[in-house]
Amino acid sequence: MSKEIPFTAARLARDVPAAEIRVDDALIAVSSLMTSVVIARRDTVGVPAAKGHATIRRLMKAQIALVGASSDILRVHGDLVDIGRATAGYDLHECPKTGRGDPSELTSAA
Repeated sequence: MSKEIPFTAARLARDVPAAEIRVDDALIAVSSLMTSVVIARRDTVGVPAAKGHATIRRLMKAQIALVGASSDILRVHGDLVDIGRATAGYDLHECPKTGRGDPSELTSAA
């Protein structure tokens, strides 16, 4: 086994959950923005319901894109677990505590 593999595995064990969390944070931020925009439109006197609709649709598209990105990163997480087992012979029963979910569920969803 290459001496680089443990270092690579450690870096991935740190970076993959961090990416998952950052995508969730971005989704929360866009969702909060969506709420603020809709409240502003509702509460601003004289603004018709159709005003700002294009902006709300753009935010919706951003939310959908972030959900897609989250799904892809979760699948990558599962793929990397499989690669670690095959390449390094790691017996990975669970991801680091900062990870999310059971990696076997991720690979079956892919």
